[in-house]
Amino acid sequence: MLFNEEQRFKQWWLWLILIAVALYFIYGFVQQIFIGKPFGDHPVSDLGITLLLLVPFGTLWLLWKVKLTTKICTDGIYYQYFPFHWKFHKITWEDVEKSYVRTYKPIIEYGGWGLRSGVFGKGQAFNVYGNIGLQLELKNQKKLLIGTQKKYEIEKALEQIKRNQSLDYE
Repeated sequence: MLFNEEQRFKQWWLWLILIAVALYFIYGFVQQIFIGKPFGDHPVSDLGITLLLLVPFGTLWLLWKVKLTTKICTDGIYYQYFPFHWKFHKITWEDVEKSYVRTYKPIIEYGGWGLRSGVFGKGQAFNVYGNIGLQLELKNQKKLLIGTQKKYEIEKALEQIKRNQSLDYE
């Protein structure tokens, strides 16, 4: 293995918003269930507010669990976006037309962070934060961008792969 990286969502502002929403739902739940005062102008049933409480906590749990793992090995690139991918996906070097590290605009090019589809032929993106990624252009004309926080390490691994491949073809 030439490169290994694990990334998680670290945007403080995202966590702050989600925690604030969760606290709001807790407030409504306590007010309606324990105090007995209906919450809001059009209150839902006790079962409804209990189920609504699951939404912010489910979202918090999901973001807590999300992990993007990227591995570069001599036989290919492995990536996993847990819990959406239970196993690693592999792209062999024979399937790669071009690979390079680039700066991108997450919101403009892909609509943000996460499992994303780009607009205007940008392909798919797997990222959690930042604006640096490993761009893969595959021989089947598909494109994939995998976000990274280790620009120099991934560039070094790509250089080593390119050196090894040129030796193999001589």
